[in-house]
Amino acid sequence: MTALLASVRSTEEALDAAAAGADLIDLKEPLDGALGGVRLDDLWRIAHALRARYPVKPISATIGDLPSDALETIAARVAEVGDAGVDFVKVGVMPGPHAHACLTHLAGLDATVLPVLLSDDGIDASLVDHAATLGFEGIVFDTAGKTGRTLFDCIDGATLARYVATIRASGAMACIAGSLGWPQLDQIRAIAPDVAGFRTALCENGRTSRLDPRRVAQWADALHHAAPSAAA
Repeated sequence: MTALLASVRSTEEALDAAAAGADLIDLKEPLDGALGGVRLDDLWRIAHALRARYPVKPISATIGDLPSDALETIAARVAEVGDAGVDFVKVGVMPGPHAHACLTHLAGLDATVLPVLLSDDGIDASLVDHAATLGFEGIVFDTAGKTGRTLFDCIDGATLARYVATIRASGAMACIAGSLGWPQLDQIRAIAPDVAGFRTALCENGRTSRLDPRRVAQWADALHHAAPSAAA
């Protein structure tokens, strides 16, 4: 079974997503970019509300879009977000000369970090191999640009399947996201990641609009069961 991660921006969205069947609740602000960070006081409030009603539901949160060489700023932000009551802290890692060092740095932080390998221009296999050696609890493939191109437009299915297998072999969760929708359902099922993350597909009218719990329920059904849901 592939678990459903729902990205939310408010307490109301978080509780709606959890009630509708999302397995993981991810806190982010879509108006501020692919990994836009929710304000710290809002993080505390949302996490507290979720814990009160769903005490064992995993929660992740993003730190915002930061360059991979801003190691001190990243570390400070990871510590702040990690102290806000979430289980996982998501940090974007751009391919390039600083990516390997950034991953090594993230692995040494006290919080439970999920590195997000931003894959708009593909991903170097050596970066995946390096990430898989560092002991992360999970590794995410996502896109930085939210222009309609999906993760599968950036990495072909066979290559992504190999990366997912590499991550799983290391004992980490393999997670995918990146403008995924109903046209990608068969590809998601074929790869069978541990977690598939969504924002746009769960919203009424684009990623910055209100999350629709009915769409969350449809996606939960589609990912949790072998047969396609009626919505597909």
